[in-house]
Amino acid sequence: MDLRQKKENEEIEQRILKAEQALKEAKVKVYLLGKFDPAERKDFAPVPEKYNIGGYKMYLRKETLNAFLKMREAAEADGVELKIASAARNFDYQKDLWNKKWTGYTIVDGEDLSKSISDGRERFKKILEYSAVPSASRHHWGTDIDINNANPKYFEGETGGKVYDWLVKNAKDFGFCQTYNLKGENRPTGHNEEKWHWSYLPLARTFTEEYKNLVKEKDISGFEGGEFVEGEDLIKNYVLSINPDCL
Repeated sequence: MDLRQKKENEEIEQRILKAEQALKEAKVKVYLLGKFDPAERKDFAPVPEKYNIGGYKMYLRKETLNAFLKMREAAEADGVELKIASAARNFDYQKDLWNKKWTGYTIVDGEDLSKSISDGRERFKKILEYSAVPSASRHHWGTDIDINNANPKYFEGETGGKVYDWLVKNAKDFGFCQTYNLKGENRPTGHNEEKWHWSYLPLARTFTEEYKNLVKEKDISGFEGGEFVEGEDLIKNYVLSINPDCL
């Protein structure tokens, strides 16, 4: 083989490798953006009905579910009941949640936001207090769960307070971390504190890093108010603005 042919072969091989890498990254991005059906993936499993709240089918990554079941058993031994209020939510599911808040179908803080906040950007920011836009929700990944009740008032009560105290003390032993802690010096931006939202770190850390490297703002679209993504620096200020212990 002459040098020219050898060089051509090497160039072809490099193009193939780049194409394979691009395909791999595209598949990862589809996953990170939640554009798949968890029920059709072999790495997801249904949450047993007796451990979920809501009466509908929920799915999680198998690793996340197994870790939760172990944590739930330990909590039960201490007199604390843990159930899953929300699990994996793909793009379409998150879009439905978001759009209902945007249009006023779902009441937020006692208000129909489509009437109480006419300015689109301000409405966008208001919904972001507790809801991620589709394509930017950690619930897409099957690693994040809402435990018992996604309402701050629940955790202000005796039962919720006991649940939260147990989680703060023990959840890390099972790989879970409170994703959105109280905002302050270490987390100045992002969603409000959510005592119910916990991430399974052995998987979520990897997906967070991949999201940082692969997803761009232009990938976040296809929902009501999507025109306001530009200017909010959503990836930096929301997706990556989480409890430092979870990074």
